[in-house]
Amino acid sequence: MEEQFQLLFDKMNEMQNQTVELTNKIMDKIDEKLKPVLEENKNLKLKIENLEKKVEYLEREKKSNNIIIYGLREEEKSTLDLFQSVKKCFFDELQITLEEFEINKIHRIGNNINGERPRPTLISLVSGWKKSDIMKNKKKLKELYITEDFSKETLEKRKALQPKLIEERKKGNFAYIKYDKLVVKEKTVAKDRRKREISTSPQTDLHPKKLQTFHSSKNSRTNAFDLMRVRSNSLSTSPLTKKQ
Repeated sequence: MEEQFQLLFDKMNEMQNQTVELTNKIMDKIDEKLKPVLEENKNLKLKIENLEKKVEYLEREKKSNNIIIYGLREEEKSTLDLFQSVKKCFFDELQITLEEFEINKIHRIGNNINGERPRPTLISLVSGWKKSDIMKNKKKLKELYITEDFSKETLEKRKALQPKLIEERKKGNFAYIKYDKLVVKEKTVAKDRRKREISTSPQTDLHPKKLQTFHSSKNSRTNAFDLMRVRSNSLSTSPLTKKQ
């Protein structure tokens, strides 16, 4: 009886081993067939990522010279009236002149439903120089507020960075959001520089040296005069001795 059970167990183990071996072979064949599919899928993902980056770059370039004005009263009846009100505002408050040839387009954003709040005004400028000039002076505006024209994704990223921005500023660091990145410059602690104390010992040492050199030069001069006198005396007395 025990021998029969042993034979049964051996056959079961053999069948199990055969099943595992067969399963491994099937999986290997599936992997071989799926390998090019997985590789192609990987390449497609990379292409999609590159295309998304290109689209984001093109959208960013398209909006690079755009600004959005908030709070401008919606009293215009035409696009020309809207431009004239913006032109007057920039000249009066920012001291910046804006001409028609300096803009590509100007229009309100969204639909006027209630009419209580004025809709934002989008201006697409021809040059980045004019945009930077406006953005540098925008703090002079009293009732209006100007921002850059960011995409929806960029606005969400900037919004998510606001808590971190506030935290860094509380620490005393200089922080700001540049496009969709947080830039933080740590506060530099000014090190106190000790003033060098001027010691009096070198000065006291210098004076005797100066006096010593002065006296030595004076003595050398007197010695030179004495030598000249001796030589002159010897020359004057030599003829007299010969006559005698």
